[in-house]
Amino acid sequence: MCDSTLCEDRVNSILPFLPLCRRSSALFWPPVVVEFLKSLSKGPLHSKVSTGQLLALAISDLRDSLNFPPNYSLRHGFALFFDDLLSKDDAEKWFGDVLPQLGDLLLRLPELLEIHYQNANTFNGLETGLRLLESQEPGIVFLSQELVAALLVCALFGLFPITNRGAKHLPAINFDDLFVCIYECYHLSLENKIKCIIHYFERICLHMPTGNVSFERKVLLLKNSPSGILYPKTNFWSQSDVSLCQLEVRKSGLIEDQSTEALEVDFANKYIGGGALGRGCVQEEIRFMINPELIVSMLFMSSMADNEAIEIVGAERFSNYSGYAASFRFTGDFVDKKGVDSLGRRKTRVIAIDALCSPGKRQYKVEYLLRETNKAFCGYFNPNKYQLYQKLFKAMGVQEEEPHQNIRNFFQKSKNLQSASSESGKQELSFDPPNDDEKKGQQWPNLEEAIGIATGNWGCGAFGGDPEVKVAIQWLAASQALRPFILYYTFGLKGLQKLEMVVEWIVSHEWTVGELWNMLVDYSFQRLKGNIEVGFFHWLLPSLYNDDGGGGYDDDPMMWMSDNAA
Repeated sequence: MCDSTLCEDRVNSILPFLPLCRRSSALFWPPVVVEFLKSLSKGPLHSKVSTGQLLALAISDLRDSLNFPPNYSLRHGFALFFDDLLSKDDAEKWFGDVLPQLGDLLLRLPELLEIHYQNANTFNGLETGLRLLESQEPGIVFLSQELVAALLVCALFGLFPITNRGAKHLPAINFDDLFVCIYECYHLSLENKIKCIIHYFERICLHMPTGNVSFERKVLLLKNSPSGILYPKTNFWSQSDVSLCQLEVRKSGLIEDQSTEALEVDFANKYIGGGALGRGCVQEEIRFMINPELIVSMLFMSSMADNEAIEIVGAERFSNYSGYAASFRFTGDFVDKKGVDSLGRRKTRVIAIDALCSPGKRQYKVEYLLRETNKAFCGYFNPNKYQLYQKLFKAMGVQEEEPHQNIRNFFQKSKNLQSASSESGKQELSFDPPNDDEKKGQQWPNLEEAIGIATGNWGCGAFGGDPEVKVAIQWLAASQALRPFILYYTFGLKGLQKLEMVVEWIVSHEWTVGELWNMLVDYSFQRLKGNIEVGFFHWLLPSLYNDDGGGGYDDDPMMWMSDNAA
């Protein structure tokens, strides 16, 4: 049950960004909104809203009464989509069946919020009530899928206040830009994005989901704390003896289609959702269209700093699609068959992490390698295991050193690590950790509850990151986070054709996180200086790229590196 003081604080933080009024402890709609929604809920014969143009005019009048600035392109966008792009049958269904139910749902928003705050509790010591989650504020919000639906209807009608959102580093949440864009710069992909959203509303009107969705801001603390995980420094990564987890390369398929229980990586913008409600139509935006409940995070999640990530559990998928970017198309209904956990959340875990954008050569600097590795680690760590992580940090027991001093120390130790192997047999991926009596991997948690990572070319493509470096970074982060496995989707990227062989070689030699990190740092240092031009994998294992099969140092990068460290 919600403590009255806590409820007061939660409501006060989010109220400026809700379109509701407040009297005493009660939330309510302004009378003009109630009148509009009641009329809408009675159907088109009563409301006279039977076309996109009439809906646009009704919403514009409503927004004018709330002192919202006029948006004539928005009116044209509604008319274009509902009157011209939607089929006659679908339009009749929308105005006759769906829109009245959406009006009724929005009428109940104050009641749904009251129930929400009454039932808000704690989860892992964190409050769960709806509130603004600003940067550097770890926290979690639990919302029922019905409340999520009501908030999304509010966004569809463009009723969320837009003032002060920029001051709080919040992305836009109203659907205005979607409809403005389809009118001002029409593209088929934009039409299909809206079709996904409309399909979601049709589905919830047929059957309202009864589960929950959680939205969590994860933070790596910049100062020591007994209840959190510290932002790692370079020496931590350099000296980590945690074993690398298993990495399975998948040359086909999509992250969202994987069937295991894994964190599914959202290649995010620092403003979560990116261009989902605008022209954007790549990985993050597509995910927000087929799982529209993700969009609600944009209401209360401030932009992410370098030491933050956002994890969303329970968002249901409603749409099928094909294509990517300009070729994106809505292809029909999707029935989500993922199981449900004890908290009523669908077992779909989306983790939003934002990579460096257009990093160029600076991505090879140690400080940016550290930024990217810590960003992924922040997304991948399990908050329930923070005491275990703290033990790992404490066990390091080292002072911060210059990264290249760490590399030299590593080379001295590397001579005794393992002998070269010119033939590495393929290892089966069982997703099992090393045995308890093995030195490496002693810190693995009980895998009965362990959840892996499903990811791909994070920070690459339009973001401009080096795919081979980004693979290594994500592997380091997942391993240090004690995740049992990575499912890595290459999406057919040519530069990762030999990834499977590289992984097999590294796994066969039982490298630790520290060993891979130091290799990556030295490669990046030489790449930055212009000493080498080849990719990380080619530099690491030249024999894989030589027609004659190579030999000598080509089969053992450790030997080559130790001889050239000076």
